[in-house]
Amino acid sequence: MTKPPSPPSLTELRQEIDGIDAQVHQLLMQRGDIIDRLISVKQTQEVGSAFRPAREADMMRRLVQRHHGILPLDTVESIWRVIIATFTYVQAPFAVHVDQSLGESAMRDSARFHFGFTVPYVPHFSASAAVEAVARSKGDLALVSATSGSNPWWLALEAAGAPKIIARLPFIERADHPAALPVFVVSRVADSAMVTEVETWSIRVSGWNAEIARAISPLAEVVAVPDTAFDGAALLVSISAPGGLDNIKAALIAAGASVRSSGLVGSHARRYTVPPSGKAPT
Repeated sequence: MTKPPSPPSLTELRQEIDGIDAQVHQLLMQRGDIIDRLISVKQTQEVGSAFRPAREADMMRRLVQRHHGILPLDTVESIWRVIIATFTYVQAPFAVHVDQSLGESAMRDSARFHFGFTVPYVPHFSASAAVEAVARSKGDLALVSATSGSNPWWLALEAAGAPKIIARLPFIERADHPAALPVFVVSRVADSAMVTEVETWSIRVSGWNAEIARAISPLAEVVAVPDTAFDGAALLVSISAPGGLDNIKAALIAAGASVRSSGLVGSHARRYTVPPSGKAPT
């Protein structure tokens, strides 16, 4: 009778782990070498922003789809976000300007989870101040709340050449996300690098009230703040359906509002929702 092989010793298992750690480190250094060559080809240090929202969204989707095992998805997501942010920073240094008006700890958690500690963190007392700082920079980005606000900071994004919304974080959506605060990322990127699955529009209306808000809430995600210029509201509207802007305007008018102006202020990837089981949808 053949005797079954004895299980590996702790020493052997730890040696396997050490070998894997060395391989991971070596691969990260190889990635750095490729980025170094990429800098020479693209000359990103001279032209500013190296953000590629469409590519990042594709990378994160593939990450979730291939992940399995006991390693928490939170850990893998954070590691990859920091890798992406750090190597982007190496290509073209940038700072993260953070709106802390809704609370310092949650915004700091979001910034550190998605961008790590290498990228400089610059706090601001308002969303408008963070966006203004980005507008003055060559390639910085801002993090601002995606759910509420006390002033229509997005109006500054309407002008040609102004920074735009390029992403919404967290991209991988789940109930127990460690950096769950919804935030928009504002920066300047090349048009070819943008992802346009969800468009973000600035819409100014008069005659705004709770009934009108309820009428359009099924059609899009809406952030609304008072707009004294039109005796109504300034809206930040996230639209993912084709022809959605026309539908929103029609719904506003049907509910009794007057649409005064509208302008595209950015776009971002559709969020990737992970079910409660933690397994990626097939």
